[in-house]
Amino acid sequence: MPVPAQVTASATLAADEALARRRQAGEQVLSMASGEIGLPVPEGMRVWLAEAAHEGAYGSVAGGAPLREAAAGYWQRRGLAADPELVVAGPGSKPLLFALLMAVGGDVVIPRPSWVSYAAQARLVGARAIDVPVLPGQGGVPDPDRLRQAVGAARAAGRDPRAVVVTVPDNPTGTVASPDTVRRLGEAARELDLFIISDEIYCDLVFDPATPVVSPAVFAPERTVVTTGLTKNLAVGGWRTGVARLPDSPAGRELHTRLVAVASQIWSSPPAPIQAAAARAFAEPPEITAYVVAARRLHATVARAVAERFTAAGALLAPVVATCYLYPDFEPLRDRLALTHGVRTGDELARLFTDRYGVGVLPASAFGESPDPLRLRAATSRLYGDTDEQRAAALATADPLGLPWIRAAVDRIHDVLTDLVHPTGSQPTGSQPSGIHPSDARPTDIHPTDVHPSDAPVASDRPRSRA
Repeated sequence: MPVPAQVTASATLAADEALARRRQAGEQVLSMASGEIGLPVPEGMRVWLAEAAHEGAYGSVAGGAPLREAAAGYWQRRGLAADPELVVAGPGSKPLLFALLMAVGGDVVIPRPSWVSYAAQARLVGARAIDVPVLPGQGGVPDPDRLRQAVGAARAAGRDPRAVVVTVPDNPTGTVASPDTVRRLGEAARELDLFIISDEIYCDLVFDPATPVVSPAVFAPERTVVTTGLTKNLAVGGWRTGVARLPDSPAGRELHTRLVAVASQIWSSPPAPIQAAAARAFAEPPEITAYVVAARRLHATVARAVAERFTAAGALLAPVVATCYLYPDFEPLRDRLALTHGVRTGDELARLFTDRYGVGVLPASAFGESPDPLRLRAATSRLYGDTDEQRAAALATADPLGLPWIRAAVDRIHDVLTDLVHPTGSQPTGSQPSGIHPSDARPTDIHPTDVHPSDAPVASDRPRSRA
């Protein structure tokens, strides 16, 4: 009997749960481990969901026509031709990605670093994740030249890579691959006969409209699947709704048939009331567009402010142009961190942030890198407030840094980074450094003391290579 794939819990979700336990125990800290978007659900969507609450019957496996047509229109407004008959909806883009890996089959190439679940999902479908480094400042897309080398080596070794997963814009780095890199990716995928699965759930969270963001579907339309959802742009992660746009080509239509078959065995059909609300949201009425514009402005302001604190402390950080994620590299401070804190790996650095300072972050190893690089992912999306009233105020104001709770969080990050580089004393693990008092922490923050690789191991079977 085959042995089931050994897959650990998602690092981000495990962090959320561990931090929640600390919060329930009364601990007070700053949570930057989760990518949860801390904003209220748009009012219109609440109404639309309530209006559809009576819909309790099964529907089409691929999703109802109104949702598929609305999603097709969403992509068409972004320059991607989309046939509603080639749109598949599911209970979140995450299960859609999993079902796509099953439908494509074979091994999958993923970027390094990359979102925590790509490699784990490959293992769950019995495949192998082949990780390929990204180019500097162009996270989410594997270096096309090294992609060719990796696929060639894998096939020479008897492996069967059939797809490459990319993220445009990227989690964890908050960057966007250049149009030229995406073009070269498309050429490589065509040359190697790979499907491209482009996770574009952050495409509406690019800060500057002038930043060029190009989908691989522009350069390789016959082989690119695009996925998205409402989790990030509209802060409805708990609603679990996603859509996939399959290519209008013979291979794309065959993949559509296989994907719908897989979906029929996993989720039967997307939840009907949520489909109804999602269809109206994907149609992008003015209130939804205004919400996304406000959220994008808020993310940009807070993420850039926190990024400035990291770079002022001496960390290296590519310019953050999208999302709410930072990926600082403390390599320039390696000797100092080793001398003053005994920190020599990214895993140890993440633990230091947690245990000494009460700031929850994730190490680079959670995103497929080795434990050695002194890189972290810090998410700013939970700094917007503890209540819906505070979060709504953050969304509405033109000056979020002027709100006392956001200013206090950013100031606290500054104090933590200052003490990290210039320690005020030799406090034991878990103590608060001078100038950072428990009363400064927000009461509803979650404490990530026990979130580190041993508690939330990386869901990955990728080889541990030194970056």
